[in-house]
Amino acid sequence: MMTEDKSKLLRSLKIDRSTDKTERSGSRWLPISAAIIACVVGFAAFAAFEFRRQDPPKETVQQSVAQPQTPQLPQQTATSSKPAGTLAASGYVVARRKATVAAEITGKVVEVFIDEGMTVTEGQVVAQLDSVLAEKDFELARSRAESADAAIAAITADLEDATRIMSRIRTLSQKNFATEADLTKAQARVGVLSAQLRQAMSQFETASIDAKRSASMLDKHQIKAPFAGVVIDRSAQPGEMISPMSVGGYTRTGICTIVDMDSIEIEVDVNEAFIGRVVPGGAVNAMLDAYPDWTIPASVIAIVPTANREKATVKVRIRFEKKDPRILPDMAVKVNFLADAKENGKAKSATEATAAN
Repeated sequence: MMTEDKSKLLRSLKIDRSTDKTERSGSRWLPISAAIIACVVGFAAFAAFEFRRQDPPKETVQQSVAQPQTPQLPQQTATSSKPAGTLAASGYVVARRKATVAAEITGKVVEVFIDEGMTVTEGQVVAQLDSVLAEKDFELARSRAESADAAIAAITADLEDATRIMSRIRTLSQKNFATEADLTKAQARVGVLSAQLRQAMSQFETASIDAKRSASMLDKHQIKAPFAGVVIDRSAQPGEMISPMSVGGYTRTGICTIVDMDSIEIEVDVNEAFIGRVVPGGAVNAMLDAYPDWTIPASVIAIVPTANREKATVKVRIRFEKKDPRILPDMAVKVNFLADAKENGKAKSATEATAAN
């Protein structure tokens, strides 16, 4: 009996582990479930807020559709006012008349009368070569010509006297006051003097040609400008040797470089795929890289009738409508062929054809 009481007492003191485990597990999952539920609710609220913000009310949408977008009209008008279809190209300013002035003979430069930036006229002396020997040669040739001229005058006087003597002897011979031998001698003298006169005249002509040649050679010692223009480069200095051809050493071949500023124009290369949009006489706007804010009116002179195989371009010549001293040779330039250039060219051709009819 006592043993049974002890057994009951021990069973009453036994701890139920299953009940405690269930209670502890339940108390552990409760906060986790609450956190998950809170996240789901927050995400749903955020999604609803974003949907309402992106989806405007129907009344607002209807009002935006009903009202025209009047503020955008000026912007569209400004965009449409820009020139469309213009063709752009780049090139350089060139001078059609540009020459390096050189001497036709070899000589030493004595004096140079020009400098960079100076304006010269046609025929103006730009340099002087040493001409001492040339002057002596010219004086000698002129002296020979004067001597031949004097010989002509002397022989002419003798011939006139011999002619008078021959006429008198012929008259006396007809009256038997002179012999035939005297008449023959007088005729021979006239013949000799006539031959000497022709020889003297030939010598005078030769001496005159030699004098002209010497004068021309003397004139070549003065180097002159071939045309009016501006000196852009001065090459030679006094004391240097100059020659029309390069002979090595320190011999120069030029005195200066002159540019005719009235012959300045533009040369650009246009892609051959767009050359059909360029017509002679078409209007062009030119902008120098040195003056990007300055638009220069110009027009097409001609399309050079050949293409560059390597670059696939065609050269186009353009004239400036108004010359300006700021435009200098070899300046880089960009041009825009105006969109109505082709129509203007066609209209001009049609007007000329109508006038011709």
